[in-house]
Amino acid sequence: MPDQHHDFLAPSHERAERRTWAVIALCLTMMVAEIAGGWLFGSLALIADGLHMSTHAGALLLAALAYRYARRHAADPRFSFGTGKFGDLAGFTSAIVLAMVALLIGYEAIQRLFTPVPIRFSEAIPIACLGLAVNLASVWLLGGGHDHHGHAHDHHHDHDHDHDHDHTGHDHHHAGKAHGDTTGRDNNMRAAVVHVFADAATSVLVIAGLFLARAFGWQWLDPVVGIVGAAVIASWAWGLVRDTGAILLDMNPDPALADGLRATIEAGGDRLSDFHLWRLGPGHLGAIFAVHTAEPRDCTYYRRRLAGFSELSHLTVEVHRQDAADRRRTVINP
Repeated sequence: MPDQHHDFLAPSHERAERRTWAVIALCLTMMVAEIAGGWLFGSLALIADGLHMSTHAGALLLAALAYRYARRHAADPRFSFGTGKFGDLAGFTSAIVLAMVALLIGYEAIQRLFTPVPIRFSEAIPIACLGLAVNLASVWLLGGGHDHHGHAHDHHHDHDHDHDHDHTGHDHHHAGKAHGDTTGRDNNMRAAVVHVFADAATSVLVIAGLFLARAFGWQWLDPVVGIVGAAVIASWAWGLVRDTGAILLDMNPDPALADGLRATIEAGGDRLSDFHLWRLGPGHLGAIFAVHTAEPRDCTYYRRRLAGFSELSHLTVEVHRQDAADRRRTVINP
């Protein structure tokens, strides 16, 4: 039996890891500069923004470590289906952190709405603009990490066993060249981008709110903008939790594809008695089929029929052969 390899990482995995480390370095540099500047010039706003940048860098560090761990343990036999889901696990964790940040922003904003705090516009506006510039640079750096094309590798092994008149075959086929959208999405990179994008969007809202508050004396606008920003961040966090949670729980990642697979198998008059489809990593899907047929068909036949579904990176087919009497009984008593 040939060796099995379960490398279900995206082809852009290492490039995305490098870009994430680059953004972390940028955030840490900005953090040190802001905290040092705030301490030297006595600006509490600068120190506060520097500490905020540290939480930002911490979330990105989680993404970078997930990339590194998944890459280093891709061939570890303890992981039955590879380490492709580490990115989804990191994305789920980042989404929880993002939701907590949204709650804290919302809580602080509501407090300030009822208990206004004097705003030092001369310091707050430049800091918000500088933060926006850093976030836009981070989005640009991370944007190059998006690549949802599959990692091609092809190897399979067949096992056929005869037991009386019921013949069962098993086939494991790897042909990972995914072209889906949600199935090929790198949720680890998505979480990192959402973090910096949320910061950038918040910065835009804050800058607009500060200018309007200074121009018209609308001090209440600053906390209102904070509430809106918290709502936007919470919405993005929920989207991440929903999508990554579904992957971690092995939900069907593509119902339309599942229907196509089922129709392809049953097109020749066979019956599909068991079918599972789940995501193994960005651009890689796994599937298990149990097929009942009265024809002299083996695993190779079904593998050929499913060859057009390039999203399947790990395929297991179990073939049960029935004689004519068995088939009649199946039809009468489904």
